[in-house]
Amino acid sequence: MKADFAAVPDVQGVPEEFPQPKRLALIVSKGTLDQAYPPLVMATTAASMGWEVAIFTFYGLDIVHKDRMPKLSVSPVGNPAMPPPMKKVPVHIPTLVGALPGMKSAATKMMKNWMEKANLASIPELLEIANELGIRMYACNTTLNVMGVSKEDLIDGVEFAGAPAFLDFAGESDVQLFI
Repeated sequence: MKADFAAVPDVQGVPEEFPQPKRLALIVSKGTLDQAYPPLVMATTAASMGWEVAIFTFYGLDIVHKDRMPKLSVSPVGNPAMPPPMKKVPVHIPTLVGALPGMKSAATKMMKNWMEKANLASIPELLEIANELGIRMYACNTTLNVMGVSKEDLIDGVEFAGAPAFLDFAGESDVQLFI
């Protein structure tokens, strides 16, 4: 005997179709300090608005690497994302100066100070917030192999997937971003 669910009265007032949260799929393509902020800010903002969010790392794997994440840096060489003080200088100057010893650490310190003055959470803090908000972080299996990174090298909570699995999520997402 088959149950006739259409005949069952709606005693709980549950809508026939549950509203689905919006979905955001982010692909993180770079693992530098300046390129870690955009996907993490977008992800935590969307999740705080009730969106379902997944982040997939390619070369952004360093963002979730236990040892490399605290040492993320920014290079002034050819970088259009330099903080405002450097933007006043023609692009070729930061590129030339960036080749000098110590400039990478100076640019990194400058960016960290810039973010601190803007009251923006640090990368470790953003990752903690992402975890608390239920954002799913996926490390690309292929990238792990290419970069010689083991699963144990990554922060807690990172899941592992190939491109096809992430594409399934992204294909059903409202917004897909490649950052």
